[in-house]
Order: sequence, then structure tokens, then C-alpha cells
Amino acid sequence: MIVAAGGGGDAVAAAMLSAALYGDEDPAVILTYAWDRLIVDPVPGPRNPDDFTGLRQLTASVYAVSADTEPVAPAGSTLPRLAAELPHTLALIDPRRGAIGMAQQLEELIAELSPESVDLLDVGGDILARGDEPTLKSPLADALTLAACAQLKTPVRLIIAGPGLDGELPARDLIEALGSIAHTLTAEDVEPIASILEWHPSEATAMLGAAARGVRGLCEIRDAGLPVPLTDEGPTVHEADLDNALHRNALSRALVSTSSLEEAEQHSREICGYSEIDYERNKALWLSEQSVVPLDPDNVLSELSHFEAEARNRGITHTTFRRLTESLSLPGSQRQELRALLIETHPDQYTAPLWRIS
Repeated sequence: MIVAAGGGGDAVAAAMLSAALYGDEDPAVILTYAWDRLIVDPVPGPRNPDDFTGLRQLTASVYAVSADTEPVAPAGSTLPRLAAELPHTLALIDPRRGAIGMAQQLEELIAELSPESVDLLDVGGDILARGDEPTLKSPLADALTLAACAQLKTPVRLIIAGPGLDGELPARDLIEALGSIAHTLTAEDVEPIASILEWHPSEATAMLGAAARGVRGLCEIRDAGLPVPLTDEGPTVHEADLDNALHRNALSRALVSTSSLEEAEQHSREICGYSEIDYERNKALWLSEQSVVPLDPDNVLSELSHFEAEARNRGITHTTFRRLTESLSLPGSQRQELRALLIETHPDQYTAPLWRIS
């Protein structure tokens, strides 16, 4: 069983790590948030089982997503498509009752399934944050899963893949807490999720896949344009100490006793100075006021040329399609259309799954 600490891209990475670390014989149960951010889901924050139809009940409080599952409008989710394309069981983390409720869900699953192992996976390593780092942007999901896993009777192994690739904490700041290298990903390890990286919006997992394929440089991500180095450290997978992570993570320690998501948010505001769901609420309001117009290829390519010229001046060698979509002021619904246009017109710049700056 693998707990995807941040949901979304961590669930995709969990599928890759399951094959790399355990082989393909026994599909994993991947427990994940339904939290796809606004580029996919216009509703702020994580979804819960009431936001879906067609779920399959696994335990009293845990449900699995299938290919037939659908989000209830206006919500959106990548999980049904992931369930259709992966051999693994995708189970929903429901954070409405805070870390206490999440720990109960995990205990129920463990009792029901008797898994051979339980891993907590985070791509990037922001689960090791203290909470006061100026570069930290989205600590809540990871801190909640850490707080829940710390309460389990079953031993949990903490796995950090791609240190620094989420753009939250530089890899150099994580060295002392990373632990030993359990595996270094290769292009062969990426193959089980290669087709998913063609459409899934996760930036950290896209860079993890690119780094495993040998891509090196400086990649710009998110709406803020964060520069993330792609180095030989990128494809490494580390076994970290969960108790040490909890000791480092002030937010996670505060969340251990939480019984609601609202309570968890308030701790985040007090310790980190913000709640990432507040940021999503504000951004969702702004996006709702923006009109969607058909993509103009000539205008897009002209703006792309301008963006790339500025990116080169910043030393950027690669970027993500999410970053391109937002920097060109396009709605998330046009990300795939933009991607198709750019690959068709400039195929030599597509370094799967990233875009190489010309």
C-alpha cells in the first residue's frame, strides 16, 4: 500500500515507484487525495466521496475510484482516467475529519487488506519542511498525510522521490533528512506511466520522469515561474525517517490531533502564515471572471516566442505545459490544445514530458 502524500502527481509517481521497487506482479493500493488544483478542478481544495458518483466501497469510510467514476459538476478530477489506465487500486483520502479521520481510514484499509508494506511517498520533499521556509507554497496535504501516518500501529516507510523537484524546498536543504538512496530511477522505470505523463498536469512528476530519462537543465514551473534544477539528484529515491520528518515538520505535529479540514487550515495559517486552499479560493474567483476564447495559433506562437526570449535571459532551459498555459494567460481547459499545437509546430522542442526552450 502506498500513500500518495500530496495527491495528484504523487499518485502517478506511486504507480511508477510500485513497479520500480516491487515489480509488476502485485498491483498496489494507492491511497490519494482527489486534489488536482485549479488547472483541472475549478473547485478549491480537495474533493471527498460525496463529490463523485460510481465509487466502490472498500471499507466503512474508504472508497475506490474506477474508470466509471465521475466527478459531480462543477468539480473535476484526473482520478477516473488514472484508474482506467493503471492496474492499481486508487483509494480516496477524505480529509474532512482531519488527521484523526485519515488515520482511521488507513487503519481500516490495513485491517481489510493486510498489505505487505505501507509506504508514504512524497515527490520533491516538502513533507520534510519545517513550515517557515519562504519558498514553501503548499504544505498542507503532505503535512496531513504525515500526521495521519505517524499515528498508525503498522510501520510506515517514508519515501522521498526527486528531492527539490516540486519547487518548494531546494534539494540542498533536504540533504540531512533524506536518508539513504533506495533506488535511482531510469528511463525504463518511467515506461509504466509514460502515456500518463502525456496528459497528466503534475509538474513535479513530469520533471521526475524527465530527470529519469536523462534531461538536465533549469526548468520553470507554476504560475509564479519557479526555477527548478534538473540534476543527477533528480531521479533519486530516498528512504527517510518518518519520526524525524514529524519532528522537523511543525505543521504536521500540530495537525496530529485535528478532526476537521477547517481546523487543519487554521493551523496552517498560524504556523505557515497562509492556507493554500485560501490561495485557491482567491485564484478560483479571479479565474471565474475570465472569459474563454478560441485558441489563436498565430497569436499563441508569437507570445510563445516572446516568453522563450525572456526565459532564455533567466537561464531557463525547459518548462512545463502548465507553466506555458498560465504564462500565456490561457485557461487550464486549453492546456492540452496548447500542448498539441506546440508539439505539432515545434516537434524538436518536445522533450517528453517537458518543453525545451528554443
